[in-house]
Amino acid sequence: MTSTQPSAPQSAMRLRELVFGAACAAAIRAAASLGVPDALGEEPMTVQELASAVRVEPGPLKRLLRALSSYGVFAETDDGRYTHTDMSLQLRKDTPNSLHHIALWCTEPWTWQAWPRLDEAVRSGRSVFPDLFGKEFFTYLHEDAGESAKVFDKAMTRSSRQSAADLAGFLVLNGVESIADIGGGQGHVLADLLEKHPEVQGTLLDLPQVIAGADARLREGGALASRARLVAGDCRSEVPVRADLYIIKNLLEWDDDSTRRTLRNVVGAAGPGARVVVVENLVDDSPSMRFTTAMDLLLLLNVGGAKHSRESMLARLSEAGLQVHDMQPVNPYLHAFECTVPN
Repeated sequence: MTSTQPSAPQSAMRLRELVFGAACAAAIRAAASLGVPDALGEEPMTVQELASAVRVEPGPLKRLLRALSSYGVFAETDDGRYTHTDMSLQLRKDTPNSLHHIALWCTEPWTWQAWPRLDEAVRSGRSVFPDLFGKEFFTYLHEDAGESAKVFDKAMTRSSRQSAADLAGFLVLNGVESIADIGGGQGHVLADLLEKHPEVQGTLLDLPQVIAGADARLREGGALASRARLVAGDCRSEVPVRADLYIIKNLLEWDDDSTRRTLRNVVGAAGPGARVVVVENLVDDSPSMRFTTAMDLLLLLNVGGAKHSRESMLARLSEAGLQVHDMQPVNPYLHAFECTVPN
């Protein structure tokens, strides 16, 4: 007769919490969508006051706040009022380095349809998005989910602004006269670099709809417009830019074919000796492994992509013919691979 030992109480409790993880994510999304973090001021507020401010029923709001407080998002005072914590403050729209739009982006409606198909993605090794929605992820986003596309743009803009200053401070541009920001979104990194280095010219390459919303400093009439060129195009198809330094930041996370084509196009456009700096999050060198690995799984689901490890990134760069000289942290979350195009 065999007997099995019951799970340790702490591990069983933790596992129960994990399998209900969707409830926590949904609660954060609900609070952010309702504007609860923005309505709660510096002083504690009653549930009734908060409910009136955001126009919801007090009873369900109390249940929402109670759940979030158990995770450290908001806190309940001894007299039953609610107050901010460090985490809930980051859900406010007006907080420096706000995570409001990141929280919404990671919990958009399509995510709740994709996550249950993770087993299929693991089994096949490819995105489940075309099977779910009948088209590729970004096509769906811009053609069928306009509000979600806006959330994505705001989340990426906020994230880019937060890291642009770090990268501008990190990069040394000795001998560099021209920069090409490949797939650089709205061009915050390029704009910060041009501001810091008035002798440098810059080009931003991205899709037409992205270029249309480029940083105001780079557009016609902007402070940096005379030294900036905006080029609409898809770096997976062509990189029609010649520069001394190419920057590729948080871009090589698509499927392997897209990553290979992008790197091949950059190498083909660059002259011998040109610098290529690739900046990425790494799944094996991150202080936030739970978030990074979760994003890695989400990339598998929506575009068939992946966050890179140091080894996989080095393999892709070497395969493209780049000489990798160094890898250094830009900040706690980003690493820069310093490369050159061989002579």
